[in-house]
Amino acid sequence: MTTDVTIIGAGLGGLTLARVLHVHGIPATVYEAELSPTARRQGGMLDIHDDTGQPALQAAGLIDEFRGLVLEGRQQYRVLDRDGTVLLDIADDGTGGRPEVQRGELRGILLDSLPAGTVRWGHKAAGVRALGEGRHEVAFADGTTAVTSLLVGADGAWSRVRPLLSGAAPEYVGASFVETYLYDSDIRHPASARAVGGGSLFAPAPGKAIQAHRESGGTLHTYVSLFRPQEWFAGIGFTDPAAATARIAAEFDGWAPELTALITDGDTAPVLRPLNALPIGHRWDRVRGATLIGDAAHLSAPNGEGANLAMYDGAELGKALAAHPDDVEAALTAYEQAMFPRSAAAATEGALFYEPSFVDNAPHSLITLLTGHEQGQQVVAQVPASR
Repeated sequence: MTTDVTIIGAGLGGLTLARVLHVHGIPATVYEAELSPTARRQGGMLDIHDDTGQPALQAAGLIDEFRGLVLEGRQQYRVLDRDGTVLLDIADDGTGGRPEVQRGELRGILLDSLPAGTVRWGHKAAGVRALGEGRHEVAFADGTTAVTSLLVGADGAWSRVRPLLSGAAPEYVGASFVETYLYDSDIRHPASARAVGGGSLFAPAPGKAIQAHRESGGTLHTYVSLFRPQEWFAGIGFTDPAAATARIAAEFDGWAPELTALITDGDTAPVLRPLNALPIGHRWDRVRGATLIGDAAHLSAPNGEGANLAMYDGAELGKALAAHPDDVEAALTAYEQAMFPRSAAAATEGALFYEPSFVDNAPHSLITLLTGHEQGQQVVAQVPASR
């Protein structure tokens, strides 16, 4: 099979690219390893930024649909000490530039906006080879192949397309998330629900943190962060959920019960999420007929930018291809020359937020970053909501 634009990966970046191309009358085919749109849970909440994610949705012609998904009040965030003391509480007055939506619902409006058959489900890329003159062949795990004159890797951290362009591989950043959910929290877990509040909770300490987000339907989505080597996590044995939960909770012995309950009272088995990153400033020499977007191009430690940058990459690449209909290489060059410094700046800026959350004087280092007060000073900042 030969197609003009082949996109590997039906995440937010790949789907945004396909949609922007469709808006400009350019056909594309998206190959996705998952068997269907509902094959797995599609993550949690995303804050969609007014300088990246929202312009991408504007380019895709889906900004009104996006606004219909926004969960009001979820831009609220608070920082707590380990004893449950609220050190910083920023309310959502409705004027912030990063409204929150459910990732799965956002993916849904992108999927619904594409012509039937655009996404080929159950096609896991196994390898890619160059055929010359900018053409590439993608081999899938089911034995089928696809030949394309433009290949875009939107296939995330462990991209099968990336080796065509770069020898870089993600490396462990020294920390992992352990993920749990509490359902119907206002009724079943009221103390934890009050601690989290209406949006996000951050309770960092040196080398560790409990983070949680209020999703739709009273769901609390918890990310426990621990700076430990991968061998430490391997020794826990997540095949025994009760034992794994107890071991993770032990790292927070003595913390407020409404915080540790976000771990111990989880309604789902704990899931380990090792954190990996590509080198900041990752780039490659121009390879004819191929490029990367999103995590395939610039995976970084969680910093709130990943999904937004992936969507922005997809939109910018789509617009570049539309602007150079007779010169694919000019389009790819223009896209990459803008993407490289943009992604490097975002990764550098993200590290400035991520690292102070876990240094020796956390949580006060995070308070310093968020408020500008002197490091170590205890601050309670109440920002009243105005609706």
